Amino acid sequence: MINVILAGVGGQGTVLAAKILAVAAASRGWNVRTTETIGMAQRGGSVVSHVRMGNNGEDIHSPMVTRGTANLIVAFEPGEAARALPYLARSGTIVMATTPIEPVSSTLNVSGYDVPEIVENIQLALYNAMVRNIAQEKGSGPGQARLFTVDDMAVTDALGGNRKVLNSIMIAEAVRAGCLPFTEEELCAAVTVCVKPQYADMNIQAIRMALGF
Repeated sequence: MINVILAGVGGQGTVLAAKILAVAAASRGWNVRTTETIGMAQRGGSVVSHVRMGNNGEDIHSPMVTRGTANLIVAFEPGEAARALPYLARSGTIVMATTPIEPVSSTLNVSGYDVPEIVENIQLALYNAMVRNIAQEKGSGPGQARLFTVDDMAVTDALGGNRKVLNSIMIAEAVRAGCLPFTEEELCAAVTVCVKPQYADMNIQAIRMALGF
């Protein structure tokens, strides 16, 4: 079973990313279910998509990923990575875009938005969780959860600055990090199914660039 959380804000394409993963999984004959929890998405609020894939032939009876069971969190924004952290499994992985979308409180100077501090706090939380797990398992606990940061702005700048392909970039980065088993061909085929024809080519280009092709 592969449990995935895709966390972002309205307009970043988390729902579309979930559909692409679902189509790629279904093309392998896997049982797959997805759902979304959407807040004030159109006003820049949090959007969390859940994807559960039965890669070992499992039947999936619920689309919701429960807390502490996500093998992978794909975070389209640093603050959303921190918000989604309780979902992460003990030895799970976070693949996080580093470009922030500042909340209203930050833009009004009520509070700061410090990306390096957010990354440091996530790393500290993962380390502390590892220490607790090892103590609970008397030295035989699972490995530490991992955090991969993605300079997503550099990739989109190389593609002409189009931020609409962020979802494809982040899925491909998760594949490149070894967190998802899909090939470039499978992702590109899923994009042609899920994305409007006029936008398919640029999403395929984004996948190939993120994968290093």
